[in-house]
Amino acid sequence: MNSKRTLNVFLLAMINVAAICSIKNWPITAEYGFSSLFYFMVSIVFFFIPSSLVSAELATGWPERGGIYAWVKAAMGHRLGFLAAWLLWIANVVWYPTILSFIAGTIAFCFNPALANHTFYLFCMILGTFWLATLLNLWGMKTSGWISSLGVMVGTMIPGILIIGLGLLWMMTGKHSHIDFTWDSFLPDMSSPKQLALLTGVLLGFAGMEMSAVHAREVKNPQRDYPRAILFSAVVIVALSLLGTLAIAIVIPQSEINLISGGIEAISFFLNSYHLEWSVPIIALMVAFGAMGGVSTWAAGPSKGLLAAAQDGDLPPILHKINKNNMPVAMLIFQGIIVTVISAVFLFMPNVNSSFWILLVLAAQLYLVMYIMMFIAGIVLRYKKPDVLRAYKIPGGNFGMWLVSGIGTIGALFAVVVGFFPPDQVETGSLFFFELFLSAGMIAFCAMPFIILFFKKPSWNEPIHLKEEE
Repeated sequence: MNSKRTLNVFLLAMINVAAICSIKNWPITAEYGFSSLFYFMVSIVFFFIPSSLVSAELATGWPERGGIYAWVKAAMGHRLGFLAAWLLWIANVVWYPTILSFIAGTIAFCFNPALANHTFYLFCMILGTFWLATLLNLWGMKTSGWISSLGVMVGTMIPGILIIGLGLLWMMTGKHSHIDFTWDSFLPDMSSPKQLALLTGVLLGFAGMEMSAVHAREVKNPQRDYPRAILFSAVVIVALSLLGTLAIAIVIPQSEINLISGGIEAISFFLNSYHLEWSVPIIALMVAFGAMGGVSTWAAGPSKGLLAAAQDGDLPPILHKINKNNMPVAMLIFQGIIVTVISAVFLFMPNVNSSFWILLVLAAQLYLVMYIMMFIAGIVLRYKKPDVLRAYKIPGGNFGMWLVSGIGTIGALFAVVVGFFPPDQVETGSLFFFELFLSAGMIAFCAMPFIILFFKKPSWNEPIHLKEEE
């Protein structure tokens, strides 16, 4: 059935770009230099395309509230459905300090760039900006959506194009490049897992397609147009990310790239070279606002997903409640408390890069476990629920689903494993602490849903009055 609300290929592709493309990810990949192109290709084939196609099929077959919770629950039961929803939520909770530190580092360029390397400043800014985002979300999705949409244009597209344009100008005017565009520099050194460790961060930069896949059922011809939208958005995301990454790598030596403020450092370096240093604070505020828009979107999305599990009786009644704006107020406050505790890692790691990296890896590993569950659910539901109508269906029958989900699972598993190897490009301090933090974090956060269900009380299942969205 077609309607005036039907999405075309371009609109759906732009939704994907807005959800995934971020300047914050570019300094991470810039650590690879020209071989970042190789890692982008690997990430696209082994993660981005599989996750996009599988989430599209599941979203059009099971469009009800809850997303990943509903999909995994239908395939593997209630407990694993709760685990999947929890992993999506907790992975984002761990991820928030990384994007918030990026915002703090970017804002520092408005008055004192040296603060981008000051741990206490970052810690205080992380708490302030996240609690501000939480308060904004309590006003409802309309406010949050407005901030996010404006943030994409002002804080991602415009500064991103500026970085790329200045990078091209840098090369065209014959200035020194810190990377070599040769075949040898394209192929990375794979002799050690440490050389592949940054792949975890690259893959996380392509995560989030399951959040936008719910729009697949609104496409006029999903079987034809959704793959086209995926291809179009992949080209746009990769083009912006690759060119922006290379622009940073060309200008800033690999050893001096700051994972937190690398994007704005590159802009500042460019603008200073062309005697436009007066504009740096303006651009910094634009980038920070764009990142804040992303935080606003993601702070609400996973919380509302976990709310579906909570209202099914998996969490105490206090976490079921929503305010007059239909927002999970108790869940958002609970989320803010955990972010506050996790952000303390910035006070104990040797530098801001190491703090950023260890939190990014843990977030990626938790997120990737959820994706593995999603890939398995896609296969299981082909056999368990073959008659459920899917507006979009991966072509090639069950073999097509096995192939796509198998490739995605292999890519996700590989990234989880290499994440335990600290990269040579980032100083991570004590190897013992690095491994202990990741291992303990993985075990604790994966076990929490089962511990919660073990102590579950009958009163948690009591129905409460819910305000439905109009």
